[in-house]
Amino acid sequence: MPDPFRKASENQLDELLSTERFGRYLAWAGGDREKAFELYALNTALSEALYTPMQMLEVALRNRFHAVLSDERGEYWFDDPGLISVEHQREQLAKARAGLQAEGKPITPGRVVASLTFGFWTAMLNKPYENLWQTVLHKAARREDGKGLTRKALAGPLTPIRVIRNRVAHHEPIINWNLPRHYTNIEQMTTWLSPVAADWLRHHSRFPVVYPSTPIQLAGS
Repeated sequence: MPDPFRKASENQLDELLSTERFGRYLAWAGGDREKAFELYALNTALSEALYTPMQMLEVALRNRFHAVLSDERGEYWFDDPGLISVEHQREQLAKARAGLQAEGKPITPGRVVASLTFGFWTAMLNKPYENLWQTVLHKAARREDGKGLTRKALAGPLTPIRVIRNRVAHHEPIINWNLPRHYTNIEQMTTWLSPVAADWLRHHSRFPVVYPSTPIQLAGS
């Protein structure tokens, strides 16, 4: 027998969600409203489950880059003339400084680094920084066998992960992505950056439990 309370709750939730946002789930469910709500709930659960591994990857990337750049150029490496060559990164640095000043906090390397976005750090792996990778940044990561990595080995899988992270932050759908593959890449790259961080990730991550044992079926995909 249908649950009238659940039906009323779904009607209210349907009104709360935007037509564009919920319409995508409804299309994936083949017009089945109950299944659409289940997909919406699954998307929310997977977004939550990915937060921990993505956070650890970001922290590992940020801190390893900061460590090797500090060893080579000093703790204020971001002030080294010519090192940061991309305009939007320079804008982020200025914004980080302004934010700290507005809060009355000292502009220390640690505070500046912590204020920079994931996009700032992934941009350090773009083509303009090939020479920096060859001379300094390659020291930040190693394969399990101790061999070095190319810049593209990190840059390639990081690009979609950055997009997924932004979608999670803005409550957008991610269930239509190949999440198991991207999760494997998150774990792999974290291992390359810091085996200890990867061990922590594996211990605390709920993604392997939350992701369904059978592939997610979406109509029209």
